[in-house]
Amino acid sequence: MKVVQHLGASHAWRLERGVLDDGREVFVKTGAVSALFTSEAAGLRWLGEAAEAAEVIDVDADRLVLSWVEAERPTPVAAERFGRMLARMHRAGADGFGAPWPGFIAELPMDNAAASDWPAFYASRRVLPFVRQAGVLSAGEVAQVEAAVAKFPEISGPAEPPARIHGDLWSGNVMWSGGTGVLIDPAAHGGHRETDLAMLDLFGTPYLDRILGAYREECPLADGWRERVPLHQLHPLLVHVVLYGDGYRGQLMGAVERVLRLG
Repeated sequence: MKVVQHLGASHAWRLERGVLDDGREVFVKTGAVSALFTSEAAGLRWLGEAAEAAEVIDVDADRLVLSWVEAERPTPVAAERFGRMLARMHRAGADGFGAPWPGFIAELPMDNAAASDWPAFYASRRVLPFVRQAGVLSAGEVAQVEAAVAKFPEISGPAEPPARIHGDLWSGNVMWSGGTGVLIDPAAHGGHRETDLAMLDLFGTPYLDRILGAYREECPLADGWRERVPLHQLHPLLVHVVLYGDGYRGQLMGAVERVLRLG
C-alpha cells in the first residue's frame, strides 16, 4: 500500500489515505496495539450486513484498513434514505443485549457482556462504569446520576427486542456518500434503537427531521420516545465528561434532571 495523504490524528491514532496495489483507495488507522481495531472491524462487518458501512479491507492489532468513502454534501433525499436504512438495520436485530466482541468508544473500553434486558444492560455496562471514571463529578452529582439509573426499569418505555445499533451514532460518524449515509467508527452492539436516534440528536445532524420522519414511516417508534431522548444521551455525555472533563458536566447534569422528571 502507498500512502498518498496524511490526514492527521484522532485520539491515539494516525489517519492516512492510501492506494492499494490494485488501485483501490483506502482509509487507514494505525496506533497502539489493542483490541480496538478488531472490535471496530467486527462492528462494521456486522452493521454492513444490514446497512451501508465502510468496508473492512484488513485489520490487525495496530492497523485498520477500510474502503475509502468519498464524502459529499448531505441532502434531504439522502437523509430520508438514511432514515429508512437505519430502521432496517435496527430491525435486523441482535442475539441479545451486548456483543461477542470487546466494546470501545473512542479509546475507552466498554463491557459488551450480555444482560437480561436493556435497562440492566444500559445501567451496568454503559452508565455506571463511566460514572466511576468521571472524576470531575461531585458526590452529590454522582448520587443524582445513580438516582436516575435506579429509575431505568420504569422509564425505559415498552420492552423491545435487541436492535442492531451503531452505538456511537453522532453526526461525525455518518459519512454522506452515494446518496445516503455511510456508517463509520461504530461501538456496535445489540441495544435499544432509540439510542442511535438520541445520539443523532445530541450534537446536531443535518436534516434530522427528515431522517426521523423516514425512520418512523419504515418502523414506528413507541409512544414517549421524544421524552426518553435524555435517557439515551446519559451514556455519551458521561463519555465526554470522562474524555474532556468539566466542559460537558452541565450538559450531563441537565440530561440527568430531565431523566429524573420522567415517569
